[in-house]
Amino acid sequence: MTPLLELDAVSKRFPLGRRRLFGKAQPPEVHAVSEVSLAVHAGETVGLVGESGCGKSTLVRLITRLLDTTEGTIWFDRREISGVPARFFARDTNRADIQMVFQDAGESINPRFTAADAIADPLRKLLGLRGTALQARVEEAATQCGLPLALLGRYPHQLSGGQRARVGIARAIGTHPRLLVLDEPTAALDVSVQVTVLKLLQQLKAELGLSYIFVSHDLNVVRLLCDRVVVMYLGRVVESGPAQQVFEAPRHPYTKSLIAAVPRLEGTRPEAPRLAGDPRSPIDPDPNACRFHGRCPAGFDRCGSAMPALREVAAGHLAACHLND
Repeated sequence: MTPLLELDAVSKRFPLGRRRLFGKAQPPEVHAVSEVSLAVHAGETVGLVGESGCGKSTLVRLITRLLDTTEGTIWFDRREISGVPARFFARDTNRADIQMVFQDAGESINPRFTAADAIADPLRKLLGLRGTALQARVEEAATQCGLPLALLGRYPHQLSGGQRARVGIARAIGTHPRLLVLDEPTAALDVSVQVTVLKLLQQLKAELGLSYIFVSHDLNVVRLLCDRVVVMYLGRVVESGPAQQVFEAPRHPYTKSLIAAVPRLEGTRPEAPRLAGDPRSPIDPDPNACRFHGRCPAGFDRCGSAMPALREVAAGHLAACHLND
């Protein structure tokens, strides 16, 4: 089956400084995302996990076309969208099909906008709705997200965290998208409110036939909600596969350390591998060394001289580690 979204060897590098006008010297670059390939099928939830600075946020901004790719290709519904410059994608036909729910709804909503204005803004810009049609769609999206219509005239500071989260989700689903990118959508909420919002997202997915890319540090939530998991480390995908398989039988040392470190009722597992030091610098990393080399508790000499390929270690389960050779 053809994926709804497909990435092929997508990379994003940010130069540090300007290129020289004369000569061939190039400034050093931050390798934020390196050769990432993944697919999202219709009706699927794909979890994107990894510690802070691993490239998750940069990757979702490439997918939503808020940033241009340095290399690689992105297809949406069999159409290449990476060739459209990010500054022009706001007017692209696929813009309404790919929407994003941000981590902190309070920060992502214009403080001068009422809840109704926030939900209506993409409807005006992307669908050209006006008048009664616009009002009807705003109210429909609010109702779908459990937001009382009486609150639509309020400003962000007059809403609770859970209500602002519902406004952010209503704004995202208002254009009838096919793919929602959820960037830590419950991270800024109290635990009790998180549960309510996560249940809402599950309900909307079933009712509207949505596909999700779910970015989170909470592996318990990822395990509960996601069909597949993609694990990133310093800009590269180190493991991916069916959620249950990855969590029960991880094949990369980094994935094992993430899972083992998840707090449990009985405390952190005593066998949780400790990671030595800090991550390597993402500035011009050695292309011939595993990004995890030097920090990996199971590493050996070959890891420092050969980048491991991401290859299949079980049905639909990929890992980039020499230990699987």
